[in-house]
Amino acid sequence: MATAARKAPAKSRSDSKSSGLSAPKPADFTKDEELAAYRHMLLIRRFEEKAGQLYGMGFIGGFCHLYIGQEAVVTGMKMALVDGDQMITAYRDHGHMLAMELSPRGVMAELTGRRGGLSRGKGGSMHMFSKEKHFYGGHGIVGAQVSLGTGLAFANRYRGNNNVSLTYFGDGAANQGQVYESFNMASLWKLPVIYIIENNRYAMGTSVSRSSAETDFSHRGASFKIPGIQVDGMDVRAVKAAGDLATEWCRAGNGPLILEMQTYRYRGHSMSDPAKYRSKEEVQKMRSEHDPIEQVKARLLDKKWATEDELKTVDKEVRDIVADAAEFAQNDAEPDPSELWTDIVL
Repeated sequence: MATAARKAPAKSRSDSKSSGLSAPKPADFTKDEELAAYRHMLLIRRFEEKAGQLYGMGFIGGFCHLYIGQEAVVTGMKMALVDGDQMITAYRDHGHMLAMELSPRGVMAELTGRRGGLSRGKGGSMHMFSKEKHFYGGHGIVGAQVSLGTGLAFANRYRGNNNVSLTYFGDGAANQGQVYESFNMASLWKLPVIYIIENNRYAMGTSVSRSSAETDFSHRGASFKIPGIQVDGMDVRAVKAAGDLATEWCRAGNGPLILEMQTYRYRGHSMSDPAKYRSKEEVQKMRSEHDPIEQVKARLLDKKWATEDELKTVDKEVRDIVADAAEFAQNDAEPDPSELWTDIVL
């Protein structure tokens, strides 16, 4: 899914301050791009549905935060990356791992605490990593990953490798203090970091309008001269176009950029959240009018780039991958007790 980087014209800090950046038009996808986006988003959706089932059956313990409804954000952003670009996120992280092409078996086995998991069964849902795929976690502490993602960008600038750090966090974490300390350093040193605020409107369970004085999160970097853009996070084409703009901005030496992805989660904050703070009608309206996967499906059918039967075949292939991952995750061995003493610095 990686695409070659396009060089953007360099801009001075004063230009960045008054850049007047606005969301670009949605990308004009080719048939192959539409099909790839459909498959990748469908994989995330089916994986998360299965994870929810396994949680209910008792195979997954602890916390589990599903990404259902937000699939277009990570899928579109991944399409804008080149090899070496990094991704770091919070605890709603399974979709990010799959977008970064981590093994579905490895992700699911980590959820069930098995030795074949990405963290050898010791991290669980919120703490998985892959240095090989440049994925630096899942993090359980709200907002903790923002300063770490800024550090990744500092390392990129220090090494002069032209890579970009994608640092994801939610509308709730956007109110954390370390976020603004990170903004200040990133702007001061012109670090190549894209701050992606996944605004799914409810944080843990409180609506944005009740928890944030400034509800336009693209403005959150204004005090630090960081421009921001609001993006339709339910349209993978809009996300891809914004991702292209943002990566070009960073690679040109302009410093950080904020992308507010206006998205929506269909499930509760975690598996223990009944989500009674919103109506069923609200959720159904989003599903029927803005679902990211159904939008791609409709375009594929309208343009006659795929038939219903062909898309059903894609769905079956994806379901088979997820079923295999679930089977592996339920039957793989648990970690040996000696693992308690590995990966520990005394």
